[in-house]
Amino acid sequence: MSGGRILAAGLALALLAPAASAQTVGEEWRSLTFSVFALIIALTMYVTWRAASKVRTSADFYAAGSGVSGLQNGWAIAGDYLSAASFLGIAGLISLYGYDGFMYSVGWLVAYVTVLLVIAEPCRNIGKYTMGDILAFRNNPRVVRAAMALSTITVATFYLTAQMVGGGVLVKTLIGLDYEVSVIAVGVLMLSYVLFGGMVATTYVQIIKAILLVLASLVMVCLVWSQYGFAGPHYFEQVVGNPGVQARVASLLGEAGSTLGPLELGQRFLEPGLYLKSPIDQISLGMALVLGTAGMPHILMRFFTVPTAQAARTSVIWAMAIIGGFYVLTLFLGTGAAMMVGPERIMAADKGGNMAAPLLAQYLGGGPDALLGNLMLSFVAAVAFATIVAVVAGLVLAAASAMSHDIWVGVIKGDQATDAEETRAARICSLIVGAVAITIGILAQGQNVAHLVALAFAVAASANLPVILLTLYWRRCNTAGCIAGLVVGAASAVGLLLVSPNMSYPLQQRAVQEEIIATQTARMTSLEQDSTLTIEARVQALAAAGAATAQARAELDRLGTATTSLVGLAAPWFPLRNPGLVSIPLGFLAVFLGSLLYRDPRAEAKWQELHVRANTGIGRSAASAH
Repeated sequence: MSGGRILAAGLALALLAPAASAQTVGEEWRSLTFSVFALIIALTMYVTWRAASKVRTSADFYAAGSGVSGLQNGWAIAGDYLSAASFLGIAGLISLYGYDGFMYSVGWLVAYVTVLLVIAEPCRNIGKYTMGDILAFRNNPRVVRAAMALSTITVATFYLTAQMVGGGVLVKTLIGLDYEVSVIAVGVLMLSYVLFGGMVATTYVQIIKAILLVLASLVMVCLVWSQYGFAGPHYFEQVVGNPGVQARVASLLGEAGSTLGPLELGQRFLEPGLYLKSPIDQISLGMALVLGTAGMPHILMRFFTVPTAQAARTSVIWAMAIIGGFYVLTLFLGTGAAMMVGPERIMAADKGGNMAAPLLAQYLGGGPDALLGNLMLSFVAAVAFATIVAVVAGLVLAAASAMSHDIWVGVIKGDQATDAEETRAARICSLIVGAVAITIGILAQGQNVAHLVALAFAVAASANLPVILLTLYWRRCNTAGCIAGLVVGAASAVGLLLVSPNMSYPLQQRAVQEEIIATQTARMTSLEQDSTLTIEARVQALAAAGAATAQARAELDRLGTATTSLVGLAAPWFPLRNPGLVSIPLGFLAVFLGSLLYRDPRAEAKWQELHVRANTGIGRSAASAH
């Protein structure tokens, strides 16, 4: 994997893994895996059944009646935020690339500082159910609701597609169900949560999933510490001295590592540069992570579920503590997997490293032939599956809320719909979004959808955040500025990503595969003439070279006669993998210019009221009741 696959790999590796080339779960243990999956699903369905009786109004469906405590919402936010990419992807990156993999944890955690300081409380005080409510407070309601709803649906769809693909691949790999059946299973479960339990069920499912995820990680980390010692210098000395880690670093560095001794190679595992090699791309990635999180619709919706502004702040503090603690655990999950399982076996199961945590659980329980080992692997995998379903449920709810509350009630009905009509519309829109997600997930089988995750965060940071932030904090911001920011921010993020290295360029890919074939063919010739190897070693080496050659030929066959990317380019036009460095400033600039060039008396007249309410919450309860 090249060192520049920044956001695409960091956010979506766990969602894009092809079916494992090495069986992670043996046939004799598939029934055990299925049983554990079924048990956790049954628990979440019971919660949904209990929650369904509490969903009577649109406020219950959209925002759990604003009855979620700060602590509960903190766990639910953590459940929303700790996706499969966080659990599987980061642990995998750390197991293969060390320090650089942990940098994703730091980026995602720092993102919540932005949410806490500038977004959480004002959004809760101004909005009701959606991001469109925030913009509609002082701008032209119908225009900004329609524009923000489209942006919300766009972001949610991009993220949904990657999650659906990830869920389908995970179930197919571990249980053996067909990919299509797996995607449908994810969709049906997600729709069950949303249709029957709304935000109430989604909240408690996210809480359960977050608790299970943290507990599973704690148990695994404690078992790792039991063998290598508690976190500290001694632990990391063992990482540095591990032969498997040293061999992995040597393979990554190539000729540059030939002059380094074993301990120097191990030390490089704890230093930057094995994966994140472009400083500019790192800056762009950091901007997308930190600012994009504050513009993700399913995250912002969580602040409408709490009764007070103080509870909103409390929920963010709890979320930061839970998420931060979990990300520290991923450091030991990744390094523990690197030492115990080994990079070779991790990459044999999945070249992106996404099975590192499940394989570590299996190893800690006694290995692939032990009952406890497969039970632990099944539990960890089932928690990862629940993670995907819970995140998908939150995304569907955000998209459906934008369709029903902003477009149907706000734009089409002019805010004249009854509560019963709005609740019914919300369920219908949820069904539509769910059906679209299932369809797209099936159609995306085998496709590299990593760029969709990059696009989701880029659009959120470039379009959603500028208009919300400036609406809340700049007196001159108005309807024209919001529309300009949404259009320019989204268009620049999408456009730049389409011409970036994230897309597929057949000529470049074909050259890489042809080089692999030539290299492996020469290696096989050399191996056949090497008299120093034992017969067994020669057979294994030839088999590995033959497999790499066969895989490269298969990739060439897949590429066919194509010569250009989706937009007709033979090579990337934009050099960065994440467009945030360019598209985010463009989004803010568009809001400034649009607001300065157009006068909006309503926006100016409502500024003082917005300012007072955003900072005090005065009038929020009466407005919500009305």
